[in-house]
Amino acid sequence: MKKIGFLSFGHWTPSNQSATRSAQDVLLQSIDLAVAAEELGADGAYFRVHHFARQLSSPFPLLAAVGARTKTIEIGTGVIDMRYENPLYMAEDAGAADLISNGRLQLGISRGSPEQVIDGWRHFGFSPREGESDADMGRRHTEELLEVLRGEGFAEPNPQPMFPNPPGLLRLEPFSAGLRERIWWGSGSNATAEWAAKLGMNLQSSTLKDDETGEPFHIQQAKQIRLYREAWKAAGHTREPRVSVSRSIFALVNQMDRMYFGRSGQESDSVGYLDANTRAIFGRSYAAEPEKLIKLLAEDEAIAEADTLLLTVPNQLGVDYAAHTIDAILKYVAPELGWR
Repeated sequence: MKKIGFLSFGHWTPSNQSATRSAQDVLLQSIDLAVAAEELGADGAYFRVHHFARQLSSPFPLLAAVGARTKTIEIGTGVIDMRYENPLYMAEDAGAADLISNGRLQLGISRGSPEQVIDGWRHFGFSPREGESDADMGRRHTEELLEVLRGEGFAEPNPQPMFPNPPGLLRLEPFSAGLRERIWWGSGSNATAEWAAKLGMNLQSSTLKDDETGEPFHIQQAKQIRLYREAWKAAGHTREPRVSVSRSIFALVNQMDRMYFGRSGQESDSVGYLDANTRAIFGRSYAAEPEKLIKLLAEDEAIAEADTLLLTVPNQLGVDYAAHTIDAILKYVAPELGWR
């Protein structure tokens, strides 16, 4: 059995060919898609976060709205760039969204990805400390977030407060018990996967990672997951971690599917450079008739290693069609692979 959810990048563009022509369109349709996915039996509604782009950015109003409109589906991110985040304010927002959803928040965070602007986090008021890189700063913000999510008091109370305080040092409110165990780290390398395991975070591994061995993407990703689990065990954590992978998978079951994706299946991995020094491997996409798709996916070692699969959705094609792409996997593919 696997949990199967969707991952939306939340693209919008003022074009007649797009069903999401404004930020309002994509926000409202994201809520509707989460409701539809829950009705179809999907397990998760996840949203990508990008700043300075015509995509979803500030996630917590959206997550809270989805939580209020749904009852069972997990709601999450994949991922929030921690270089941009005030960890304490983020903990309050996350606690509120988690309480509204009754404990269904699965918060994916990371160092971030290549940006639309140069050093965008500086515009948000953040700068690395002396001797730090921006990646170091993102990981420091993460450790600060994890610490305050423990729910222990750390702030000295005012001896003459406006309202009565509980005894002792004060913690951030609202506090949502259990959220600390539902933080995921989006890892693009073996080393950061092991770091995430040591800190007790779940693992999100997407469709690109550092090309560390030259092997096919799914093999490198499967090895990354195994290293993560070994590091988790070595750290002595008592609960079982969760691991997700994301994939672009389209089952061609009608003429519209064939029109949109019949020739778009990327049949091999690709390699590129995230910056001057970082060679990355990008996983293939899948688009085929269900029978062929089942055979192809059965050979994906990383999907086999993960307990959660996130399906990227074509959000600019509208809620109904995006929901159809999810339903086609749940109905025609997942049962044959033992995922359901």
